[in-house]
Amino acid sequence: MSVSSLRSFEYLESRPGTTFTRLYQQPSTALAIFRRMLPHLAKSFVMAMLYVSDPLPVTDLESWVRPSSRIEKDQALSLLDRLHIFKTISSPGQPRAYSLTNPFAISLRLALTGGGSHKSFGVPCNRPDKIEVTINFLDDFARSQWEGILHYMVGSTGVGRQAGDKGPRESVKSLLKLGDLVMTRAGKVEITQSGFSFLLQEVNAQVWTLMVFYLENSGNLNMDDVDVFSFLFMLGSLELGQDYSVDNLTPTQSQMLDDLVDFGIVYRRNPKADRFYPTRLATTLTSDAGALRSISAGFDKVLQSGDGKGFIVIETNFRLYAYTSSPLQIAVLNLFSKLSTRYPNMVSGKISRESIRDAITTGITSDQIVTYLTTHAHPQMKKKDPILPPTVVDQIRLWQIEGERMKATPGLLLKDFDNLTEYERTCQYASEIGVLVWKSDSKRMFFVTRVDQLQTFIKNNKSKKSA
Repeated sequence: MSVSSLRSFEYLESRPGTTFTRLYQQPSTALAIFRRMLPHLAKSFVMAMLYVSDPLPVTDLESWVRPSSRIEKDQALSLLDRLHIFKTISSPGQPRAYSLTNPFAISLRLALTGGGSHKSFGVPCNRPDKIEVTINFLDDFARSQWEGILHYMVGSTGVGRQAGDKGPRESVKSLLKLGDLVMTRAGKVEITQSGFSFLLQEVNAQVWTLMVFYLENSGNLNMDDVDVFSFLFMLGSLELGQDYSVDNLTPTQSQMLDDLVDFGIVYRRNPKADRFYPTRLATTLTSDAGALRSISAGFDKVLQSGDGKGFIVIETNFRLYAYTSSPLQIAVLNLFSKLSTRYPNMVSGKISRESIRDAITTGITSDQIVTYLTTHAHPQMKKKDPILPPTVVDQIRLWQIEGERMKATPGLLLKDFDNLTEYERTCQYASEIGVLVWKSDSKRMFFVTRVDQLQTFIKNNKSKKSA
């Protein structure tokens, strides 16, 4: 699963079954979840059963998958179950079988073949706008709004702030604080560990992160979270540059428009306008295409995932040189280094114990700093192996260890198994799917980070025993 959909999936997974029933009433939602949140094997299962009226026996489905891919099969089935796309049918005297749930199957068929009057893919305006809105204008608007949010997060350093820049609206600032991306200390806004991780994400992942925070707080705004989610999925299916009518939107979705304008996800000329335009941030919500990739070179570089040209050179004496003029990039560097000199296209400074400790105080970790330096290393640096000087990497981590002696890992402790065989099988499965953190064979207990697939595994084993 992609990073950009992981956060939204975790939120979806926590919703009750009635939420999924309402969500899947909209073909645009069913299509978005199918496209963005399902791995290839799960998609194959869904498409194989989409036009089959009878339930598919479990043995038939298992025969489609090689024995060596058992883990991938279990992960796909577990995901389909948690998203309420598959249901298991057990009848006396009949073998267990799988079936697609309704209305997911009905809505996905509508999305793929067309038809119906659901209007879940938006209603284009039937008359032209008085003032032409171009794709370039929408890209510039989205970049300006989103870059303003990132500047607010890192702009407290005082580097690269533009005169007269008021930053994002109070509603956006409040959401950043509620999401623990920034915090206020002594009247000054500072980025947190989660905020720095947010900066390292690709733009789509950043958008979904903020949208999940928005969803989590929608109840405080008297908004229907199902309507919010449906509207976001609908935006992901719209066409860039096309204007859409607001007449068919629900009260919750109409309320959302003004907030989404603040994020740069949609453009609306004024709060009373009868149309809105989705920006590239919206139309890439449920696709693999990148958002805002070709708009601004400076904005692009700070958000790239390592496939573009880097700009940072760091020496064994901890001196740092960054070939950039982007205020946003400079502000990010100033979070964990002491910048001393600035030229038209370069800044220089030094990483020190004090600068690293200051970053760690705000919650930024040494691993995050090393990842950032590696990702944005200059092409000349990337010719070396390792990319960063080992002495620099080791020292950055040692400076963090000076103030930390323990690391907490959230998860669950499983114990009290019926017998040794059950313990060993379950523990081995936890290790295979990568959730096992610690185990004690003598005490028959182990610690895992997630328990969803293990619950399904244990349940299936007990069903086989009872059968």
